[in-house]
Amino acid sequence: MAEAHQAVGFQFTVHPKGLDLKPSQEVITNIFQAGLTALKKRAIVFKVTLPMKFWRLARSRHKFPPSERRVGRRVPGQSLQLADCGHRRDEQLVHGPGPVARRDAGHPGKHAAKTRAVLSSVAFASALWLFLIYLLRYTLKALLSYHGWIFECHGKMSASTKVWLSLVKMFSGRRPLLYSFQASLPRLPVPTVEDTIRRYLESVRPVLSDERYKQMEMLANDFKESKAAQLQRYLILKSWLANNYVSDWWEEYIYLRGRGPLMVNSNFYIMDLLYVTPTHRQAARAGNVVHAMLQYRRKLERGELAPMRALGTVPMCSAQMERIFNTTRIPGLETDYVQHLSDRKHVVVYHKGRFFKVWLYTGGRHLLPSELETQFSRILNDTSEPQAGEVKLAALTAGNRVPWAQARMRYFSQGVNKASLDAVETAAFFLALDDEPQGYDAGNSNSLDAYAKSLLHGKCYDRWFDKSFTLISYPNGKMGINAEHSWADAPIVGHMWEYVVATDCFHLGYTEEGHCKGDVNKGLPQPARLQWLIPKECQNLIETSYLSAKKIADDVDFHGYLFSTFGKGLIKTCRTSPDAFIQLALQLAQFRDQGEFCLTYESSMTRMFREGRTETVRSCTSEAVAFVRAMEDRQVTNTQRLALFRAAANKHQNMYRLAMTGSGIDRHLFCLYIISKYKGVESPFLEQVLSEPWKLSTSQTPQQQLNLVDINKFPKYVGAGGGFGPVADDGYGVSYIIVGENLITFHISSKFSSPDTDSYRFGQHIDKAMMDIQTLFQATNDKKLTVELNGKKHM
Repeated sequence: MAEAHQAVGFQFTVHPKGLDLKPSQEVITNIFQAGLTALKKRAIVFKVTLPMKFWRLARSRHKFPPSERRVGRRVPGQSLQLADCGHRRDEQLVHGPGPVARRDAGHPGKHAAKTRAVLSSVAFASALWLFLIYLLRYTLKALLSYHGWIFECHGKMSASTKVWLSLVKMFSGRRPLLYSFQASLPRLPVPTVEDTIRRYLESVRPVLSDERYKQMEMLANDFKESKAAQLQRYLILKSWLANNYVSDWWEEYIYLRGRGPLMVNSNFYIMDLLYVTPTHRQAARAGNVVHAMLQYRRKLERGELAPMRALGTVPMCSAQMERIFNTTRIPGLETDYVQHLSDRKHVVVYHKGRFFKVWLYTGGRHLLPSELETQFSRILNDTSEPQAGEVKLAALTAGNRVPWAQARMRYFSQGVNKASLDAVETAAFFLALDDEPQGYDAGNSNSLDAYAKSLLHGKCYDRWFDKSFTLISYPNGKMGINAEHSWADAPIVGHMWEYVVATDCFHLGYTEEGHCKGDVNKGLPQPARLQWLIPKECQNLIETSYLSAKKIADDVDFHGYLFSTFGKGLIKTCRTSPDAFIQLALQLAQFRDQGEFCLTYESSMTRMFREGRTETVRSCTSEAVAFVRAMEDRQVTNTQRLALFRAAANKHQNMYRLAMTGSGIDRHLFCLYIISKYKGVESPFLEQVLSEPWKLSTSQTPQQQLNLVDINKFPKYVGAGGGFGPVADDGYGVSYIIVGENLITFHISSKFSSPDTDSYRFGQHIDKAMMDIQTLFQATNDKKLTVELNGKKHM
């Protein structure tokens, strides 16, 4: 999704010192650093999970309550010998050791023999325990390396896949914790250069003229025959040493080294419930949501959440979830870095130009929802004035990274400014209490547009865009999230948000007056105002960043709308993938809107592999182009169009599956490009590939990851999904969420400055394309029915 913007034309610099062999040393050093990072992560995971395993083992072995486990007390059903052991120990302390013990004391060799026997037993048991653990781990890893199941027809599972699933379930355990599968997940495989280049040329054929395609083919073949083998060897070496050969470079070069603004270009947003607002009291809603987030964080840190699993069995990587809370992106002159801390006990709140620090704990426990409501109400009722330069301070995080890094070092490295900035950057997350209502209003066709723009960029100074996420609260009780992208992808934030909303609505609840449940604790300390001493020069920098960010925000042309004519339910009756259906509708809409085809970016996840993130599905295929042209050609029959649609849908599904199973195109070429830069190898082919613009960038927002709410029983409790800013200056960004059986929500972004794009117009094209494809199926089915009826008449 938003990473498509960063993936085009990115540049970085390697400074080799010396000649000849130095570039090789650079890449080898970088590869081994990735390996060391992987080892450190494994050590940390082992350190964290080992005590948890022993704790669970102890719980399973000691089934009696503590009062019944005291030595010397007889427990019903327990032998007298065991019950009397405490009495005998006490008797030895008073009267000294018994005759057997005194007899053994005269033979120290027996004690040594017993000690050796005990140590040998412990060593053998430990070795056996470790052997069994690693045997189970690597057996499960071997099973999870099989991905043939994903290529089988939906609903037609082979006997071998059924056996495989049974084995995976058997080795997975009954109640796995969040990180139980991390060590068993396979590494992301490195595709062959031949396969990647073949798929790449196939993907660009529909959008290139014959002459340009021949040129690209020549560049690709030259690269394959000259430089590819050498670069591929380094990449394979890295895949052996690192947990994932892509993810660390992807985070560093696509995100952290980007020097442009995060706002709009990188950050994304997630909306609240579409139809339901549990309470219209801003402080109460924020209190419940923040408390639910603290519950989620506690489960996350203890690993008590269930891991995500495809088919309910195949585990997904949970590594990204470690940094949801207590995480901030810190600006630097050449590159940023992600700062993740342990449990933080405060949150920073922004309201009407003021920053407040609110403690989340009291007496060793979380603040209750009613206590959080009290604290937020105090902030909302506070009438103090902002300090000089405080109102637009967060605009520094919305502008270019270098000025922000320079200002941070110069004006926020000491004194009260450093203390206050530390409070913001070390907070669990950032909370913005807005003063303008937002949300979906069925009577206002532009309500989703304004809501999305508020979440995406706000006023350009009322979100801390560097935080892992900013929680946004509106005065009408609506909520939303703006998330920084470098540390994780949208499904991770969506997982947390789904838990929070369900907990808020169905477990915490509100009083009849709309307040949080529970007693009001008036003895809590007041929220503390953060203090700033911002000189005039820094205020000028803040204003410059604000004006730069405002120019970007004002250029965002956004349109969100609900497609409720049909949804997943009807699409399934067409025996096709809902995602393929929508992607082909987007291709048809794109052609009608622009009169040409373009490279299309669809984000796919690779979390079936350890530390997997995303891969690109190139949705504009030759099959999709043939289908779109057939839809625009009146001489083509509906039967022919339907056949072309099915061929294009099958092609798209196969490409999506290849991307999910590590056989995608773009991440492999990206890593080869990184190595070529480290080695100082010039490759016109890779330069061309990495500079190609994605004029249409798309992403599907996952829903019902946790299945905490039965949307068939509670159809109003559905989310509106989320979205991101435009990727290309003359293109569209489209995010969509398939909500239940009868609703699809689209989030469309572009730029007002482009004369060729219009988000509302593109939305109308999507609507018509969806209807035209549905009509195609309807017309074909009606024709079949007519033929069947006529056949029966003649019988």
